[in-house]
Amino acid sequence: MRIGELVRRTGVSERLLRYYEEQRLLRPERLPSGYRVYTEAHVDAVRRIRTLLAAGLGTSTIATVLPCLETDGERLAPTCPDVLGQLRAERERIDRAMEALSQSRAALDTVIAAADRR
Repeated sequence: MRIGELVRRTGVSERLLRYYEEQRLLRPERLPSGYRVYTEAHVDAVRRIRTLLAAGLGTSTIATVLPCLETDGERLAPTCPDVLGQLRAERERIDRAMEALSQSRAALDTVIAAADRR
């Protein structure tokens, strides 16, 4: 399929699909004319990429873990043992970020409460 069909099937813009290719998340075949050719596997890969991005992973991490994930029903499941360590590290990074955001929100609540008392 061509890129327009992949856009239609995934809901992801051409620009974003090309960015995924630049980040080595997608590797379509190229025809001699230069046109990209995508397969059903690329549709699945785009869906996995979107899931991992929504989970807070960056494209460099996705590039390393994507080959070691398969779809198990409606969720992703790791197929390589060493990927679990990476995923756990990403979860810890997200936990730290959430704690920092929680502290920022609490500080902002203090400022807002002080303004409300005036």
